[in-house]
Amino acid sequence: MADQDRTNIESSKKMARSAEGGSREFSGIVAIVVTVIAVGMSLFQVYTGFFGELPGSRQLSVHLTFGLVLCFLCFPLRRGAGGRITIADIILAVIGGAAAFYLFANYDHVVTSVGNAPTYDIVIGAVLIVLVLEATRRSVSPMLPIITIIFLLYAYFGPYIPGDLGHRGFRVKRIIDHVYMSGEGLWGVPLRVSATFVFLFVLFGAFLERIGAGEYLINLSFAVMGRFRGGPAKAAVVASCAMGSISGSSIANTVTTGAMTIPLMKKVGFKPHVAGAVEVAASTNGQLMPPIMGAAAFIMAEIIGVPYLQIVKAAFIPAILSYTAIFCIVHLEAVKEGIRGLTREECPPMIRTLLSGLHYLIPLFLLVWLLLVTMWTPTTSASWSILAAMVVALGNNVYRAYWRFPRVAAGATLGEDPDAYDTYRRRPQGFVGRRTVSEIVGALDAGARNMAGIAAACACCGIIIGVVTLTGLGLKMATLITEAAAGSLLLTLIFSVFASIILGMGLPTTATYIIMAAMTAPAIMTISSDLGLGLPIIAVHLFVFYYGIVADDTPPVGLCAYAAAGIAGADPIKTGWKSFRLDLAAFTLPFMFIYNTKLLMIDTTLAEILYIVPLCILGMFCWSVFIQGHWKVKTPIVERLLFLGLAFLLVNPNHLVVGDLLINRHLVNGLAIVSVAALYFWQRSRANRTPALAVTT
Repeated sequence: MADQDRTNIESSKKMARSAEGGSREFSGIVAIVVTVIAVGMSLFQVYTGFFGELPGSRQLSVHLTFGLVLCFLCFPLRRGAGGRITIADIILAVIGGAAAFYLFANYDHVVTSVGNAPTYDIVIGAVLIVLVLEATRRSVSPMLPIITIIFLLYAYFGPYIPGDLGHRGFRVKRIIDHVYMSGEGLWGVPLRVSATFVFLFVLFGAFLERIGAGEYLINLSFAVMGRFRGGPAKAAVVASCAMGSISGSSIANTVTTGAMTIPLMKKVGFKPHVAGAVEVAASTNGQLMPPIMGAAAFIMAEIIGVPYLQIVKAAFIPAILSYTAIFCIVHLEAVKEGIRGLTREECPPMIRTLLSGLHYLIPLFLLVWLLLVTMWTPTTSASWSILAAMVVALGNNVYRAYWRFPRVAAGATLGEDPDAYDTYRRRPQGFVGRRTVSEIVGALDAGARNMAGIAAACACCGIIIGVVTLTGLGLKMATLITEAAAGSLLLTLIFSVFASIILGMGLPTTATYIIMAAMTAPAIMTISSDLGLGLPIIAVHLFVFYYGIVADDTPPVGLCAYAAAGIAGADPIKTGWKSFRLDLAAFTLPFMFIYNTKLLMIDTTLAEILYIVPLCILGMFCWSVFIQGHWKVKTPIVERLLFLGLAFLLVNPNHLVVGDLLINRHLVNGLAIVSVAALYFWQRSRANRTPALAVTT
């Protein structure tokens, strides 16, 4: 790997650390103290996962205490500044931790004082709100605290706001009482989900990454896909899909897989910004891939009152279709540009790679089995899966220490170091214990640091929800959107898309989803009810959720694009726009499953699923041809529009009305398949007539 590529990768990893777990790197006693706090947070969460969460909001109080302390210690005053911890950071960490812990220490008093809180409770609440805003600014984004402050000002200045959005206004004491003292604000659903489901799943992903599962999945992707046309790009899609199923974090997915895939994509002929864009598009879609989806998916389950398993079930087919579209677009890009795959020498051996890390998948299979078969709660399932990951770490290190264990070093998968296939000899006494403890402590530490910013952001979102419930803003917005859309479901959906994209440019996915779920989802449900459509609530919330994720890589803002561009040595804006184009399938899929809820496996049979999925995959390929403008040969505009129409017909296999004639959906699907075949033979005949235009697919 070139020195410049290594420099770019290190720079992007620092950016990811800044976004995920703090940009400060500690040493000495400070490192020990921060690690002890982080490990303590993880152990507390695992303990409550096994033995039940603390009653009331006590669990949330302890969770936020740890989160604020870690935010102020791990994230500097200015993002990316790094440096040592200052006295001011320590003071803020102590005050923030004490203010958050106050609820745990005085829970009965706080609960009985709601609506009539003494002055000192209001002061403590005001301090906590301010420090939550500052912790969120440091660890997530300045935009979320700014939006939160706007909501707080809206609650106060209600009488001065004209039109339907105006209200009677509330005093500062009343606002703080509702946001801090009650369970409808800061201590509401977002923070509760963060303190239970989300933390354990993030910790589980940290364990899999620490014990080597991430590296194994990337190596396996190269072994399977590397030799095909555009192999590194296809390996990036497969690896990001696999990593997304255990991570749920876009930026971590981008940097982890991109460090290996982006240099190889450039090596086989992809332009730098295209290589970065492929990784960004594939990584952001990782939040859609079950079983571990983004944090917003757990919050969605809590908000709409359905088991998380139903969210996973509903998201499965759209996630597969989204990755199918990206995979097809990448293939057509390679065809169009004449890009080759890797040579046999450059790819790791498939059978050897497959067998070398099957044990890494044991915790993941256990998680799926506990969720789907035994129907355990997500919290209990994640806790036992974390324990299984610890056992795998121990077994893996015993095997390394006492048996010969051929392992491919990271560089060997690139074909640059043929001597990297080494053999682990018998290790010195104590190797197993030290390495296992190091991996377990490292995972506990990483999981807590990654969650610190999420805890602060969820508390911030709770403040917003508190203002919405206090002022009735959600109902007001639903009424305004309904009136503006003039009763049209399509217009309401389009308004929601624009709002999600605009918010998502400056907010993380979780915050975007929570705000949109409170503001626009009720409007969609209202119009659905008025029109007698009866849209399932899970379909409406998944619609909002998808656009919150898509906004994550929408230019000009998009941390994933900046990280990938750093690795690729490309322009981040150019990379972002290209990834936006590759990700256009995620833009259309929500409309498709809103109008055809069978894609969410709602009220459907196995036979219908087996009928729908192949048609949808073919539809996603047609969509890819429309995006790329190339199949066997360059596709003119008329053919591209035909492919667009075929994509919508195949992905939404309902009856088609032409004038007064109702055409059976099976006939429509048959005509669509015949049309795709006819276009294929037409393109092949053109390619045979003009061989210079054709590239072998």
